[in-house]
Amino acid sequence: MRRSSRSASSFTKIEETAMADTTPAKKAPSKKASGAAKNATATPQQVRRVAVIGGNRIPFARSNTVYTDASNQEMLTAALDGLVDRFNLQGERVGEFAAGAVLKHSRDFNLARETVLGSRLSPDTPAYDVQQACDTGIQAAVLVANKIALGKIEVGIAGGSDTTSDAPLAIGDKLRKILLEANRAKDAKGRLAAFAKIRPAYLAPDQPRNAEPRTGLSMGDSQAITTKEWGITREAQDELAVTSHRNLAKSYDEGWQDDLVTPFRGVTKDNNLRPDSSLEKLAKLKPVFGKSFGDEATMTAANSTPLSDGASVMLLSSEDEAAKNGWTPEAFFVDYETAAVDYVSGAEGLLMAPVYAVPRMLERQGLTLQDFDYYEIHEAFAGQVLTTLAAWEDPQFCKEKLGLDEPLGSIDRSKLNVKGSSLAAAHPFAATGGRIVANLAKLLHEKGEGSRGLISICAAGGQGVVAILEGA
Repeated sequence: MRRSSRSASSFTKIEETAMADTTPAKKAPSKKASGAAKNATATPQQVRRVAVIGGNRIPFARSNTVYTDASNQEMLTAALDGLVDRFNLQGERVGEFAAGAVLKHSRDFNLARETVLGSRLSPDTPAYDVQQACDTGIQAAVLVANKIALGKIEVGIAGGSDTTSDAPLAIGDKLRKILLEANRAKDAKGRLAAFAKIRPAYLAPDQPRNAEPRTGLSMGDSQAITTKEWGITREAQDELAVTSHRNLAKSYDEGWQDDLVTPFRGVTKDNNLRPDSSLEKLAKLKPVFGKSFGDEATMTAANSTPLSDGASVMLLSSEDEAAKNGWTPEAFFVDYETAAVDYVSGAEGLLMAPVYAVPRMLERQGLTLQDFDYYEIHEAFAGQVLTTLAAWEDPQFCKEKLGLDEPLGSIDRSKLNVKGSSLAAAHPFAATGGRIVANLAKLLHEKGEGSRGLISICAAGGQGVVAILEGA
């Protein structure tokens, strides 16, 4: 198909813009403009382009290293305040703040709002929590962008935070029910009767499990099945991992990440990054997932993302509001699509949902898979990225599963994750979407007006979100 100079939108006929301005703001936003829209009259026929004005994150860190005692709220507040400082938003009320975390303590039931109250934003900024596993960050951006596109608000912030170092621990179900029974008791005798039922074994905490509730398999072991089914080699996975580390290391060395990352607790760059990563070093590692496959197991700690901690945020705005505040749009959010697959019955792999979402979005936009200058495919596992690409290239899969007359085809690998991705930076679940959107928006702005990028993010529960950004 012929590449168009500007794509039509389809957020249910809503055209979004995503722009990420990573340079310091030239002008402080007006108090009146940065909040909710006063005379919002947009209809599905009168939608506005929406801009991600800038992205900011703290350096991501491997679990149980430098952020051991940092909470989701603390990390998210640090990322938010970095954005506030960069764009002179101190004391400003924005339309809303949407963010979330996958692993949350009960005290974090109102995480987004508590983050606002602890930040330098105006406490009059409304906030709400979002959670869609690894898609949390980008889904938060979509929700905020849709409201801007419809004229309900002028400016909003989206983001996410996650920590596996400070993961919630719960009491076991038997002990929980006894404590509830004691709480319902009318007198001391009733409470003592309830407490008498406690057994030593009940005192063991109910630790969080890195497994899908429906299958009992971890995400890594689930992907190991898909990786084997698609014949993805160990060498190909290791090569993708090495490339990710080299690309991210180069971007830091060149200062490219400087206006995207705010130092936190003395950390200035992602501590999972291994600039000296090589195929020779990776070849020495033993598989950690799919061990039941014996010698055919291919997924190691190096070609899989580690458990990690971090936070990211994105500032979104209408075009008019961006102009008022002197913000330069970097890219426009053109379209998005969500998908889910039946991984429980084994009909499809756990992380294959984006494979189904992309062709639906491309058809809506009149685009081909090759009509992009950059591809940002979340690297949960190297095998998952390579399986996704292989599926789009496979004629039988595209015909039988995607209903296409011909395969989507291959992409130019030199355009894939050119500044590194999750294998190098790590993957604090809800924070990954913000990192990816900010990276791609900056790349597209550097490429020039009309450039185009594709985002693909898989998630637990057999879900996925994909999106198209276009350079300003």
